[in-house]
Amino acid sequence: MRLGTKVQTLPRHLAASERLSAKDNRVGSGGTCVHVVAGAVTDAAGRVLIAQRPAGKHLAGGWEFPGGKLDPGEDRRTGLARELREELGITISTPRPLIRLRHAYDDIEVLIDMWVVRTYRGEPSGLDGQALRWVPQDELESVELLPADGPIVAALRLPERLTQASSGHHTVIDLAMTDVRGADTDGRLRGVLCAGIADALAGSDAGADFLVLRHELPHAEITSLCERVSVPVYVRGLPLQKAWELGATGIHEIGE
Repeated sequence: MRLGTKVQTLPRHLAASERLSAKDNRVGSGGTCVHVVAGAVTDAAGRVLIAQRPAGKHLAGGWEFPGGKLDPGEDRRTGLARELREELGITISTPRPLIRLRHAYDDIEVLIDMWVVRTYRGEPSGLDGQALRWVPQDELESVELLPADGPIVAALRLPERLTQASSGHHTVIDLAMTDVRGADTDGRLRGVLCAGIADALAGSDAGADFLVLRHELPHAEITSLCERVSVPVYVRGLPLQKAWELGATGIHEIGE
């Protein structure tokens, strides 16, 4: 089975890694949500940059993707560029939105917009005194990243262009024919081919790593779906610019 042209992905919304800087510590308890942006900065060899949280900070010693708190009213791309310039000393261009993650801690909730950054000027360095490490993408799962960064690592394994049902990294299951939980995927990420919103929600609940909608849906329904599931959604017939207007965090054009 091949997936047709003009299929794109919208973001995974829920789950997350926490990355609070010193300026975030002024946020107290009571259900406050901190909105952060982070980047999977990659080099020419395809390695991904991770940073270690310095001593004295929450979750000190843990490794994470670099980024930080979004200022009130700040555009996400603008905030990402500012944070990576302040933390790493690099100037980025054309970042690709990947996934949106949310995580609730005892005293705070963190919402992360995650991006892929392949084009930038400058050599990354730890301007905040943090240790940096370049890691091959296929080794990210073995690194001691903050526990909730797992969904980001999985999303990085998904293709920008979803062209067929199966590959070495992922496979697409027809929800009407196969039990997602019982499917033998040999360690590949499990996508679910869905007829509509009900199938998509069922697939997400069943543990799918991503969703593929079989048919085009009204934009309002797509937006609603992305607010309700915690995995990426591949969608037909939604132009890139329109997806941005809808607040989509991750867009990947899909073709033949």
